[in-house]
Amino acid sequence: MAVTPDSPTMYRRVGGGAAIKVVVDQLYTWILLDEELAPYFAGVTVESLKRHMAALLAQVLGGPQEYGGRDLAEAHRGLAVTPAHYARVVDLALAALFLAHAPRDIVAAVEGTLIAVRPQVLGGALT
Repeated sequence: MAVTPDSPTMYRRVGGGAAIKVVVDQLYTWILLDEELAPYFAGVTVESLKRHMAALLAQVLGGPQEYGGRDLAEAHRGLAVTPAHYARVVDLALAALFLAHAPRDIVAAVEGTLIAVRPQVLGGALT
C-alpha cells in the first residue's frame, strides 16, 4: 500500500482512540492475571497506567501527540524488568492487537517499536 499525504494514519486505520482503549484494556487484563507479571503492578494505579499506555500507543500509530508521561527509562527504573517478562508483555500486546483485528502491518509496526525501546525498559539487562 503506497502512502500518500491523504492516506489514513495507522491510528485511524486501527479504529482510533476507542479501538486503542479496547487493546490496552485487554492487555492489562492479561498482565494482571499473569502470576509473573502482576507483581510489577502491585500498589500501582492501573487506570493511570492504562491512560499513559493508550496515549503512547496512539502517538506511535500517528494519532494525537498527547503522551505526557515520563520517558520509558525513567518510568521503568528500579523495576528490574527481566528480558523474559518484557518478551511476555510484548507477546500479550501483539495478541491484544490481533484480537482487536488490527491489520498485520500495524501489529508489525508496534512490534518494531517495542523492540526498539526494549533497552530503555530493561535498563541494560539485555540477556
